[in-house]
Amino acid sequence: MNELIEAGKLQCANCGTPMEGEFCHHCGQSVHSVLKPVHHMLEDGMDMFLHVDGRIFHTVPPLLTRPGFLTMEYFSGRRQRYVAPFRLMFVLCLLAFFAMHLAVDRVMESQGVDLVDAPHVKEDAFASADTPQEVREQLAEQLHGLAISRQATPAVAHPALDASERQLRALADKRLVALGAAPLAPGAVPAAGASVAAPAKPSGGADGPIQVNSKLDGEKIEFGWLPAFMNERMNTYIQRTVANLKELSNRDPAVRQTARDRLTTGVFSVLPQAMVVMIPLFALLLKLFYFFKRRLYMEHLIVALHSHAFLFLALLLAILLGMLSGWLRPHVAWASGGVNYLQTAVFLWMPAYLLVMQKRVYRQGWAMTLLKYWCVGWCYFWLLTVVVLVAAVMGAGH
Repeated sequence: MNELIEAGKLQCANCGTPMEGEFCHHCGQSVHSVLKPVHHMLEDGMDMFLHVDGRIFHTVPPLLTRPGFLTMEYFSGRRQRYVAPFRLMFVLCLLAFFAMHLAVDRVMESQGVDLVDAPHVKEDAFASADTPQEVREQLAEQLHGLAISRQATPAVAHPALDASERQLRALADKRLVALGAAPLAPGAVPAAGASVAAPAKPSGGADGPIQVNSKLDGEKIEFGWLPAFMNERMNTYIQRTVANLKELSNRDPAVRQTARDRLTTGVFSVLPQAMVVMIPLFALLLKLFYFFKRRLYMEHLIVALHSHAFLFLALLLAILLGMLSGWLRPHVAWASGGVNYLQTAVFLWMPAYLLVMQKRVYRQGWAMTLLKYWCVGWCYFWLLTVVVLVAAVMGAGH
């Protein structure tokens, strides 16, 4: 009879403990080697930063369609097959605000394109003028009309108005030269009687920024009860905000566009951090309104994380549907209308989802649930307003 030999056990390369699975139960090191092909490294990197693996398919559908399901699963201890609440919320928050940033940029660009050809300038605009004085009067009248249009149109249309003004001045100079008169000086506003008021010349020259009178311009604000570094940081934000607002009123379209892009980027870069601040505040509201339920604050925090994760997912879906509708509108109008109805359904589902989730998690009657839902929502609205305003101020100083 042959002697039985015990099969050798695989040992941990780090601490030498016999392995019972893919991970060492003593030190936690994996049995798998880090020396692997590049495509495996990319998969590991995606899993590390986004946790995009099979759990996402078990998490997103119930998050969108089953109010309170993920929260109750976590409370019951069944967590392994789902993405962790904070990771889920944070990734969806970044994706939602990224999509919103793209949508805002697209809307601003589309508005600007639609308004480029609005102030049309005819090539024979000054053909009827027989004297240099008539040319100047007609130019002053048309510049006055552009000034009124500038006040009545959004900032995205200002580059088109600037282009029309330059074209009018070029045509007026051409007609003046044809009549034997000297062309207008750059930026000069010809007199056309008392009815047309000439705008004041910008302090920075013909192409410089319009002077913005502000007590915050060039002055520092200090609070004695704040540390020096906080006062310095606050004044830095203020000075940057004033500079950005000045550039928004600059006569150069490129400078204005750069200022708008800087402000938009600054605000959207701060909003995810503001939402991270809102979650513990929302959990605190739930703790106060459900104090007699004797639930731990961590339970309310998980409710807040899943609630915000759903809101960001629904917002992301609504933005994508809106972009899809805009793309389909010129090609398939009936399909665009159907997508718009679906987007409306997503927006209506958002408050209904949160109400049903609150009812299922805290298990109170509908009357009490509706009352607390309204009170929590009212308090959350004002908290969100304050936080978003602070984020906008901080973003304006980008």
